[in-house]
Amino acid sequence: MADPSTYRPKPGSIPTQPGVYRFRDKDGRVVYVGKAVNLRSRLSSYFQDVAGLHARTATMVTTAASVEWTVVATEVEALQLEYSWIKEYDPRFNVKYRDDKSYPWLAVTVGEEFPRVMVGRGAKRKGTRYFGPYSHAWAIRETVDILLRVFPMRSCSNGVFKRSAQIGRPCLLGYIDKCSAPCVGNVSAEEHREIVDDFCEFMAGRTRPFTRRIEQEMYAASDALDFEKAARLRDDLGAMERALEKQAVVLGDGADVDVIALAEDPLEVAVQIFYVRGGRIRGQRGWVADRVDEGGTDKLVEDFLLQLYAGDPESIPREILVPAMPPDPVTFEQLLGDLRGAKVEIRVPQRGDKKTLQETVARNAGQALVLHKTKRASDLTTRNRALEEIQEALELDEVPLRMECYDISNLQGTEVVASMVVFEDGLARKSEYRRFVIKGVDGQNDVASMHEVITRRFRRLLDEQARSELKPGDETSGPMLVDPETGRPRKFAYAPGLVVVDGGPPQVAAAQRALDELGIDDIPVCGLAKRLEEVWLPGQEDPVILARSSEGLYLLQRLRDEAHRFAISHHRSRRSKTMVESVLDDIPGLGEVRRKTLLKHFGSLKKLRAATVEEIAQVPGIGTRTATAIKDSVTAAAETRKTVSVNTATGEIEEG
Repeated sequence: MADPSTYRPKPGSIPTQPGVYRFRDKDGRVVYVGKAVNLRSRLSSYFQDVAGLHARTATMVTTAASVEWTVVATEVEALQLEYSWIKEYDPRFNVKYRDDKSYPWLAVTVGEEFPRVMVGRGAKRKGTRYFGPYSHAWAIRETVDILLRVFPMRSCSNGVFKRSAQIGRPCLLGYIDKCSAPCVGNVSAEEHREIVDDFCEFMAGRTRPFTRRIEQEMYAASDALDFEKAARLRDDLGAMERALEKQAVVLGDGADVDVIALAEDPLEVAVQIFYVRGGRIRGQRGWVADRVDEGGTDKLVEDFLLQLYAGDPESIPREILVPAMPPDPVTFEQLLGDLRGAKVEIRVPQRGDKKTLQETVARNAGQALVLHKTKRASDLTTRNRALEEIQEALELDEVPLRMECYDISNLQGTEVVASMVVFEDGLARKSEYRRFVIKGVDGQNDVASMHEVITRRFRRLLDEQARSELKPGDETSGPMLVDPETGRPRKFAYAPGLVVVDGGPPQVAAAQRALDELGIDDIPVCGLAKRLEEVWLPGQEDPVILARSSEGLYLLQRLRDEAHRFAISHHRSRRSKTMVESVLDDIPGLGEVRRKTLLKHFGSLKKLRAATVEEIAQVPGIGTRTATAIKDSVTAAAETRKTVSVNTATGEIEEG
């Protein structure tokens, strides 16, 4: 690995103008491409102390062996050059968004003499107009089948088209009026082109002119007593309406918008986009990418927009909705506007239908990230590699087939709880999860709380092993891991191959001290710090740094995140019950039994607060007068309470 100081440019040699820079490795391969408003300021940040850099940035600068740059006139030119270089060099440390699956497109081969409509997948081709992508191929095929009645354009393959032309007889679609049969000269190339253009206009969202025209023709035919033609037009109109019903209106203003949302964690990011044309969702697409630098959501949005639109100007809509504005939105809007040939607006929706739609897209992104992680975790070969990487990195005697992770959750020292989650063979074993209420620690002290929970868990291990040890002389030796009376596994009888704690050196030291005090010296301990995903070992001054693409790091992160989730859910449950009971304590005539009945009936303080006096009075034992007192009490508490939120990046509970 190279020392960045060996190739650091001389002081004053880097210009202060905007530009694009490239880091190359010792073999001359470009490993990272970036842009900067001020090249000197940006590049200087890479050559500070490596220990102060983000872990992924540190890996990049130590992998590189040289840096070069190109000065441009404007920030728009910098964006364009950055995209060109990323596409040309495919640098390993730049974010690469890859499709989470192959989405089907509706394609019209407008470059041919007799254009054809078809459903396909894969990369786009020149001379073809695309609509979508869509979630399901069967859905778009069904829509096309309906619309061919109204727009009878060619949909057959080249082989079928040529064979029909040779024999002078159209295929079945020509006989059932779902193709105008240009193969046998029923329509000319110009007439067929008009049908194709109308079909493309309809699919692009401009549907009202066609429905209005068919309605007028239908009424005109009816007035002329041509009822056969009127019936045919009526059926055509019904076909168009059925096609439109499959695409619900989501934006009443008929806008053309791309709605983008992200779901991210420290290692990966999932992106979902809904294509809305004419107020209707015309397609959907998703990507998943590895995070390779320390940039926030705004930088991820910038990278995504650049890769999505710079190579496909025809797909740029008038408006783009994003979860966070890119660092320089004005420059980006100018770049996209130049590519599109018209004004482009990028904004974050704040309210209304567009805000609601983006929330739906965000839920899809979250589900896509979970599905991606599930698929990745379910692969046996990948899990085995992850466990072997952990064994090698931590220098364990054997592969940690059972791993336990512990996390502490509290709200300013109140309701302190801990979670224990278990992964066996790289998969969650939810039946083995345990929760702890911290009892011997006052206030907010995560280190002391970690010491208590590790002590309690492994004291139980020793107790279970002592109770289940077989007597000498038995045919079998070793501890009994299953209770002979109930046939159920003993809760704490299994010793883990690795204990993982959420945190750095203090938490690791506390866990190790707890094991030492119990005389346990054969269970390894490590900690996973949040900020840089560093793995800490007891007594070590420096952390173990696993590669960004390491499956071992990915498995440890999943284990830590699951412990976060489990601890927070426990904390919320206890906090909700405590808040309800504390709010109801001072209400005259409301004793412990009726408080518990009230809590059981509504389930949470939020639902109780939303209930009316009449609904509260329906609870057994609660009269109208008491219900009124309860309603007044929870309303008053809501006006004075502080808001509580969860930091989704760290899993910590914060008070606002």
